[in-house]
Amino acid sequence: MNRFVPVFLLIGSNMFMMYAWYGHLKDLRHKPLLIAILVSWSVAFLEYCLQVPANRIGNQWFTLSQLKVLQEIITMVVFAGFSLLYMREKITLDFLWAGLCLVGAAFFMFRHI
Repeated sequence: MNRFVPVFLLIGSNMFMMYAWYGHLKDLRHKPLLIAILVSWSVAFLEYCLQVPANRIGNQWFTLSQLKVLQEIITMVVFAGFSLLYMREKITLDFLWAGLCLVGAAFFMFRHI
């Protein structure tokens, strides 16, 4: 396996988690809260089926801190796509500034690789 396998697994896990966290706001807004919780938990289980292997495999190449920063960057990118494409929300300039801060975090975490 190579070091990109955990990246792809993290992307997949984040897609599930974005839906678990926010998809109910669109798709289940008229359902009882308990239904939204149960559906979200079910989707989150799928997220963990990708997240746990991603971190185990990723730990062969990355430190724990690097994995965390990588996860946050992937989360922001997936969130941007989810917000725009699925939830039909706009990305603000503040979101882009926050993304630039993550670019700085990535620089410092990965500069010795």
